Amino acid sequence: MPILENTETRISIKSGSTTLTLDKVAGKVVLQRKVLFWQAKPLEAPLSEIANVSVDSAVDRASGVEFCSTMVIFRAGQGWALRGADKNDAHANAAAIRKFLSMSEQPYSW
Repeated sequence: MPILENTETRISIKSGSTTLTLDKVAGKVVLQRKVLFWQAKPLEAPLSEIANVSVDSAVDRASGVEFCSTMVIFRAGQGWALRGADKNDAHANAAAIRKFLSMSEQPYSW
């Protein structure tokens, strides 16, 4: 996933046709998705509602391929996934988002 923009007030990460933007000035996180040729309605949430940023891994049982996603977890329990190109990419993007939000590596122990 390329990081499109990484400044002190805004970070934007793109994965395929999905873009995750965190903006400190607006105080929002926005997930924009495109399905086929149509733009889906963007999902928005306050930055203050983000509880954790982690990496989720899953293995396709048929092919054995591992898929990794950067997960943005909110205080209410829902989560947004942004698929990474590989494991290192997902970890790098999670670290960039944590740094942007001034979060520690593991803010909560479950």
